[in-house]
Amino acid sequence: MGGGARVRMLGAATGAALVLVAGASYELFHRGGDAGARPVTVRAPKLMSKAAFQHASGVRIVRVAVSGDGGLVDLRFRVLDPQAAAGIHDVATPPQLVDEQTNVLVNELFMGHSHHGRLKAAQTYYLIFDNPGNLVHRGSQVTVQLGAARVAHVPVR
Repeated sequence: MGGGARVRMLGAATGAALVLVAGASYELFHRGGDAGARPVTVRAPKLMSKAAFQHASGVRIVRVAVSGDGGLVDLRFRVLDPQAAAGIHDVATPPQLVDEQTNVLVNELFMGHSHHGRLKAAQTYYLIFDNPGNLVHRGSQVTVQLGAARVAHVPVR
């Protein structure tokens, strides 16, 4: 076997190995480290009135707006009760939005953003979500879930 043939074989073997590593990395990253993981069904909290939502979540929704040329959804909220608002970043029930017309679930925080530390009363905070396929639009309505509190018919600007 000549030198050129060996280089081509080595290149082909290296390429095949990179494809296998990339595929395994994708599986581990997108399935939480367990390639055999199955989706888990999580029971959503029941819908609440606006007043009940504010009491349970400890926040008042200031606005939901599409931004980033349609690729992001910006949720702004004002803290009314810091202790109740601490549940917003509960791992068991992460923040999420559901577009009421398309049923698109928006639950991936942009770049993994999450507030750390104590929330302060009367402060406005934000959550920026990826908007998959730009499916949530200005003028639509979303259902917002923060912790164990859920409210429907929130208008999107």
